[in-house]
Formats: sequence, C-alpha cells, structure tokens
Amino acid sequence: MENYKGLILDVDLRSRENNGAHRTREIDRERLIVRRGQPFSITVQRSNSEPSKHHLELVLHLGKRDEVVIKVQNERGAGDKWWFNQQGAQDETLMTLHSPVDAVIGQYRLAVLMMSPDGRILDKMDNIRFHLLFNPWCRDDVVYLPDDSLLQEYVMNEDGVIYMGTWDYIRNIPWNYGQFEDEMMDICFEVLDNSKDALKNSKMDAERRCDPVYVSRTITAMVNSNGDKGVLSGRWNEPYTDGVAPYRWTGSVPILQQWSEAGFRVVKYGQCWVFAAVACTVLRCLGIPTRLITNFSSAHDVDGNLAVDILLDETLESRAGKRDSSWNFHCWVESWMRRDDLPKGNDGWQVLDPTPQELSDGELCCGPCPVTAIKEGNLGVKYDAAFVFAEVNADIIQWILQPDGQRQKISVNQSSVGRNISTKSIYGDSREDVTLHYKYPEGSKKEREVYQKAGRRVTEPTNDSAEAEQLQLSVKHAKPVFGTDFDVIIEVKNEGGKDARAQLTVLASAVTYNSLHRGACQRQTITVTVPAHKAHKEVLRLHYNDYSRFAFEHQLIRVKAFIEAPGQNEPVMTVADIPLSTPEVLIQVPGKVVVWEQVTAYISFTNPLPVPLKGGMFTVEGAGLLSATEIHVDGDISPGQKVSVKHSFSPRRTGVRKLLVDFDSDRLKDVKGVTTVIVHKKHRNNSPVITRF
Repeated sequence: MENYKGLILDVDLRSRENNGAHRTREIDRERLIVRRGQPFSITVQRSNSEPSKHHLELVLHLGKRDEVVIKVQNERGAGDKWWFNQQGAQDETLMTLHSPVDAVIGQYRLAVLMMSPDGRILDKMDNIRFHLLFNPWCRDDVVYLPDDSLLQEYVMNEDGVIYMGTWDYIRNIPWNYGQFEDEMMDICFEVLDNSKDALKNSKMDAERRCDPVYVSRTITAMVNSNGDKGVLSGRWNEPYTDGVAPYRWTGSVPILQQWSEAGFRVVKYGQCWVFAAVACTVLRCLGIPTRLITNFSSAHDVDGNLAVDILLDETLESRAGKRDSSWNFHCWVESWMRRDDLPKGNDGWQVLDPTPQELSDGELCCGPCPVTAIKEGNLGVKYDAAFVFAEVNADIIQWILQPDGQRQKISVNQSSVGRNISTKSIYGDSREDVTLHYKYPEGSKKEREVYQKAGRRVTEPTNDSAEAEQLQLSVKHAKPVFGTDFDVIIEVKNEGGKDARAQLTVLASAVTYNSLHRGACQRQTITVTVPAHKAHKEVLRLHYNDYSRFAFEHQLIRVKAFIEAPGQNEPVMTVADIPLSTPEVLIQVPGKVVVWEQVTAYISFTNPLPVPLKGGMFTVEGAGLLSATEIHVDGDISPGQKVSVKHSFSPRRTGVRKLLVDFDSDRLKDVKGVTTVIVHKKHRNNSPVITRF
C-alpha cells in the first residue's frame, strides 16, 4: 500500500475474522469480503510522532473508474449512510465500519486519510480493496430470509440436484454450483460488469446494484448470450462439435471460468437446466437466496392466448408454424426478495428464467416475477407474469391439418401443464413438490376464479357426459432401459352399446425434452374391431435398432395413438412420453479423506447396450475437491463390458463434499454418478517435542 509521509504505517483488514463473522470464509480467507448491513472492523497502525489533534477519515470509491465516491461519516446518522466509529489504544486505532442495508454490492476501494485540524490531507493509504455482498441474514436487507436452515441450502450449499424426465417418471442429476470455488466471486461481478447497462453507463449501473430486482434481472439476461456479451449459447439439437454438448456439463464452474478466461466470449452450449444452474451459482455467490425449479409439462405460449396449439399433419408428424410448444420439463430459478417496487403481497420467491425464449422489455430475459402473482392470476405484475402463468397453466390443443388446409381440433387438455413442480429439499437430496405455491388444487373453485381473472377459458363440468366419445384410447408401458427392446400397449375401449370398427394409427418417434422431433422409430396403421363395452389391445414392439439412431441424446420416445371411426363425431388421440432409463456410474473413495492429502477415486461403468461404445470419456469434478477433469477410455467398450478408471486428487476444502462423474460416448450419453466425500481437517500433533543430545 502506498505510504506518503509515514503517519499511517499500516492498515489490517482483519480478513479472516471479518470473513468468518460475515459467512464469506468459504469464498476467500485472505481478501476482505463482507455483507451489507453488518459492521466490520479494520485496524490502522499510526506513527508515534503523530500530532494529537490529527484525525482519521475514510472515503469509499466504487465503479470501474471510481465513478461513485462515498465519504464515510464519523458518527451514526441516517440509516442509509456509511459511518464508522473508532477506538484507540497506543499506536493503533480499531475502526468499525457500518454499511447501510441497501448499500451497493461490488468491489470498493477504501482510502484511509490522516487529516489536519484545518482539513488538509497529511497522509493516506488508498489502495485498500474489499467486496460487499447482499446479506440475507440481515433483518432489514430486502433479501432477508428468516430461517437459517433455508439459508444454509439456498446460499451456502454448493451441491445441487436438478430434476428432469417426465411428470410421471422423474429422474435427477447432481450439479456442482461451486459458488465459493476460486475466482467465482470475481467472475460473478464480471458478469454484471459486462451487461449492456454497465457498458453503456457504468456509474448508473453501479448505483443500481443496491437493488436485487435490478441485479437478478441483469443476471438472467447475461447468463444467455443473446444480444449481449453473455455467458452461454443455447442449442437444442446436434451437432455440438464446436462446443460442449449441454448434457456433458456437471457444474457451473467450468462454464464461468471458460467464459472469463476467453475474454468474455460465449461458451457453447447450454439448455434450460444449464442456464438455470449457472444463474443459481451467480445469485447464491452474490448473497441472494436462490433455488432451481423444474416445471414438468411446461408450456411455451408465444402469442399470449394461454393455449399451446400443436399442429399435426395427417401422418401425425408435427408441422412447422406457430412457435408454441410443450416441454417435458423446463428449469428456472426462484430468488427470495422483498418487492418494494410492487404492491403489497408480492414479496418472497420470485421466478427468474435465464433460458432465452421471449423478449422482456427488449431483452431476452424473464423475471423477477412473484410466485404469489402466478398463483393469484395477477398477470399485470412485473415482470413477465403472463408468460410464467402460461408455463404452468396453459391449455394444450391438438389440431390435425387436413390436405385442404383446414384445421380439425382433436383434443383439448386443460390439466396436463404445470405438474409436479419440483426443487431439491433442504433436508437432503430428496425432491420437494412446490406445485401448490404456483396454483390452487386442480378442479377447485379457487382455481377456476384465478383462471377467470387471468382470462383463461374455464370448462365447467356438465351433465352432457353421456355424449362422451364412444372410443377411448390409452397407452401403457413399463419402464424400459435404453438399449433393450420393449413393448408399448395401445388399448382401445369401446364405451358404446354397439361394436365399433375403426382405423388405428400409432407413431413412435424420438423427441427432445422440449418436443423437437428427432426421427420416426416406427409407424403402424391397422383396422380394429372393438365389441361393445369391451377393450382391444394392440402391442407395438420397439427394438433397439428402431430408436438407437435418434434417441441417443435425450433417451425419450413419444408415442401418438390416433383412432377414427365412422359414426364417431371426432377422432381421438392420446400422447405418451416414454423415458428410457440409463445405468449409473459407480464411484468409490475408500479410506479417510483429509484436506490437502492425496486420495484416489475408483470409477466404473458397464456398457448396457448390445453394441460397442466408442470415444468413452469420464468427466470428474466437485466443489472443494477438484476442478473438472476429463479421463479418456482407451479403445472400444464391448457390450456388457465393465470399464474401470481411477483418479487421484487432493481435496482443497474440508466438510461434506460431492464428487460428480459424467460418462459420454458415441452411442450413450448423459450417464451420471455421484458420491459423498467427507473431508476432514488435518490432525495436528500437539505432543511435546523431545530433543536428545
């Protein structure tokens, strides 16, 4: 630190002590990192020759070019001002700084000034730097969350679980948020520094960083690269050869590091869970309580009519046209904050969605939107309430496009969207269902009231059920494993009093989780006769060779069954999504694990497919354990062959840690494994040393 005249000898930021009190020790023990609204102390060492009437003053500088200057008051004033008090002893002064609860977050430069009685600067140290974060432990901070168990999960936990699959077959993958890993905090501030607003007017941007609404909205825009210098580019189908396939990531840290080290060049590629997980990392790091949410059967309503129109041709293939779509699942995050910019009743969890979908005030971002506003149907609330409401409430309408261009409506489903909305429990790695935070119980009076307020069509039950369609369709299946042959059973029930003769068409296709068609696996059209009050079962056998070329990435088969009979007013269609399960990677870390002492992980995987796997690769990572590391498998992996690798590393931080492994190859991808590793402190030998002469 620069020293002009020797009156100020040194400034000790007491980083270890302050960081411990401010719960930032996991980020860094050497640099000072504190939270707003909570005092912290520094020690100034002064020269013995200093005249008695001289005094110390503090000045803060903020912004890329120190655009914001704050003089720290030497007595307590209004609650919105920085102030300090001091205590002297011999040649040292203990100075305690108090930041306001709405202070701007960011990197500050602190100048300690020795002043003469007439206001001249006699000496100064002005290259003292520290970081200030949001403080969810502080009662008056707008991100205050009054439950320590929630804070331990939504701010401090670096390990996550992300839910995927379908509403009736939910699977999960582990994720390393790693918000306290080396360089993460600096990169999180780089994300803010590279936003459009920051690059346009850095002073105005810096001053607005006191507001979590502004900060979180900026982050949702910056996590995707559309229209700015954002982190991730999205891609929803192969090839991914010029980047990393979305399913290969197991944590946020390599993504953010790559973006920073490449000079803020976009990282390829992400999909919804990757965008959400990276946003979760940044928000938790900055001190905003955040959790990742999965909405199953999620609607993407482009035109705002609260309906998703699916257009099919006569072969049951989806037709291009409207951009409406229904996703098997969609991930976003919720952040906890008080909404002083909105009417009362909108505080608490806020939806933030960084996946680039629709423009929001000119930016490809979404939120923050109060979850309570979605539940109550208050669609005029900032930001993007109508879009989020549709994601969990829209109708799904299926249409057949006939050769003459006319549309024929074949099904309306008012209850399939927004199911089993999920997040990781604070009590471990189990799933917590938060659907009732977003909507009232299906079919309840309150639900219908909300729909009417939101302008969504409400279908009341009537006594006309006798006019229900004579033929009913359903699709049944077991839980097939990727690589096996399996049966799909299509059941046609005749609810009428006469025998029915009808044409049944069944199409099995491989699709992505967001309903992009990857290829037809099998099609069958037959004529069936179903006796009155009886059922007919048709079995469709799907062989590995039928789906292997198309379903190797998302392991998802969509079966559409369509039946048309003379005398029945409308054709009937049903759709079933069949996820194909994959095996887990097995991980063992034997022995006691001690920080900074080498340990070996033993990793194994057995090829379940009837064909060899080429280009096998494991990726290993874990917060506090090791950075993402790739391990290539030599040669092909034959059907049924078990491949084993080992990898040694030295854990960097103590505590309960998660070791994550991903396996990918040419024909089998997105195979995950996770194990818990308890890292112990080094044992110190306190026995006396005996020296023999």
